Amino acid sequence: MRRRTVISVAQSRRLRRVEVERAPRLGFIRPTRLGFRVGVRLHDGQTPEDYVRVLDKLAHAWKVHSVRLASWKPGKVVLVATLADPLAHVTLPVLSDGLLRVRVGLMDTGAPFVIDFRAIPHWLNVGATQSGKSNLANALFVGLAPQPVALVGFDLKGGVEFTPYEGRMSALATERDECAELLAGLIGIIKYRMALCRRHRVKNIWHPRLPEAARPMPLVLLVDEVAELFLMADPKAEKDAVAAVSTRLLRVAQLGRAFGVYLVVCGQRVGSDLGPGVTALRAQLTGRVCHMVNDDETAKMALGDMDPGAVVAAREISPAMPGTAVVIGSEGRWHRMRSAHVLEEQAEAAAAEYAHLAPSWAELTRGAVASDDLDPDEVDEFTAPDLEDLPV
Repeated sequence: MRRRTVISVAQSRRLRRVEVERAPRLGFIRPTRLGFRVGVRLHDGQTPEDYVRVLDKLAHAWKVHSVRLASWKPGKVVLVATLADPLAHVTLPVLSDGLLRVRVGLMDTGAPFVIDFRAIPHWLNVGATQSGKSNLANALFVGLAPQPVALVGFDLKGGVEFTPYEGRMSALATERDECAELLAGLIGIIKYRMALCRRHRVKNIWHPRLPEAARPMPLVLLVDEVAELFLMADPKAEKDAVAAVSTRLLRVAQLGRAFGVYLVVCGQRVGSDLGPGVTALRAQLTGRVCHMVNDDETAKMALGDMDPGAVVAAREISPAMPGTAVVIGSEGRWHRMRSAHVLEEQAEAAAAEYAHLAPSWAELTRGAVASDDLDPDEVDEFTAPDLEDLPV
């Protein structure tokens, strides 16, 4: 027998009263360090996205620097207003913030922006010349230098970016062929660590059951001018070399997290026209940092697959604010960020001071065999590590 749904008179009237474009019902206004926050009760038919679309209008109406949606729950959103731009002056005296954590800058919320490789293992950092991309890399290097972390560099500008820091690096490649060789070594390191985890019946090198004495040192690979890895002056002659580098780099990105191998990929221009390898690599780089760029394609490649609104914000970055970027991190929402200004001399001093912490490439690859091949059974077993196994 067919059942009929009965709608009461009260429900029917309520359905007819739904109207999205209505003035907000504001709650108590509470002061914050940078401005104020206010709760807003949603009318029937309204959603948080209705307020996201008019945040700029609210900022002008309230005569404040910016308004953002801080949080929401059914029927209510919380808006936070900032009276002045917190990114006008950024000072972070201490960059290192624990193992594989570096406070590289300040967010528009007033909170430090932290690159935490344990939370987000791989990052994409794009920006035009003089946008602050290299400064961010310097800040990251200074923060990682005093930590028990191995650093490996790919500097496709002929070594001018990372050579001054070579003393703290375990290896530095400046040509595509050298990068291909080091990537083969990194795949060998991953395979060796896979075998180590299998012997101890754990899914990643951070598992509590893995003895501390057996835990391998984490490794961060810094790649500058990634486009040079994929560009081909002569497609016939260079196609195989580019394919080898692309495949190896993608494998490192896919499997590195569980075995303590992390990526920071930097570039002035990163677009889909560089080939499918770049798009596939981009999918593995969950953390995104987009400084001022010269073209829409790079902004879309960095942010478009996560939040189209972030692309618009990135294209509005002023050249008068070097170091400013739109970032997407662990929250999955975009924010404006400005990195702390780190002089090259500071990074060079950190490289010299902590050079004794850098393991040699021979030490890192001891027991590992450079390889292009990964056993499909190993890949299936380890590509999705259980995050619950990570110690808090």
